[in-house]
Amino acid sequence: MKKNIKNVVIDNIKTLIYALIIAVLLRSLLYQPFYIPSSSMEPTLLVGDRLFVSKFAYGYSKHSFPFSPPLYKKRIFFKEPQRGDLVVFKTPSDNRTDYIKRLIGKPGDTLQFINGDIYLNKKKIIKKKVDESMSIRCGKINFPVKIYEETLPNGVKYKAVYNSAGTLQNTDVYTVPDNNYFLLGDNRDCSKDSRFLSEVGYVNKLNLVGKAELIFFSNDTLNSSVLKFWNWKDSFRFKRTFKKL
Repeated sequence: MKKNIKNVVIDNIKTLIYALIIAVLLRSLLYQPFYIPSSSMEPTLLVGDRLFVSKFAYGYSKHSFPFSPPLYKKRIFFKEPQRGDLVVFKTPSDNRTDYIKRLIGKPGDTLQFINGDIYLNKKKIIKKKVDESMSIRCGKINFPVKIYEETLPNGVKYKAVYNSAGTLQNTDVYTVPDNNYFLLGDNRDCSKDSRFLSEVGYVNKLNLVGKAELIFFSNDTLNSSVLKFWNWKDSFRFKRTFKKL
């Protein structure tokens, strides 16, 4: 009897280990869930969105795996990211923190803000004002914004917002180094991104984690807790469930 119990315990432990290995492999090689904790990508991504991120979209590096084990110093099966991709990456400053931003500049590109417009390789990114009013979160405050539909040279369109009370007007020229990328938050005046060279800066291809593909769940975590079931109607964003990005 004792031997049978021991065998059952050992079998259960083996099953848990196998399940853990499978879960780690799926998370590392296929898709990983991510949570959006900040408003830097509004209106595209909202605080409380849960995403599935493709881990194979750009190939694999050490950052594809939990805790970024230093097993390999290069990227294997590399696939070039495209302008407009929503990219999850490890911040170059610590190689640990996950950020998500939109890829605007590729290696060799130049970028500059001039009078509030983005110039990519000296050509202004097409920007069309959207006739909507919106208030955007930035930390614990809200501010009114101007909404634009921007179109990248490859035809990718998305909405970006700029603070109505004043936005970033002019910058120096950014020149993207080889094997690096320039990424921006869609919430232009509430985003730490490649414009801030000492905090984020250019993102090396080794730091790419994956491409955001799908919102599988979303709820307004700033105004309501999941535990408060009586507020679910107002908290859950059902229209965002299974929204393709």
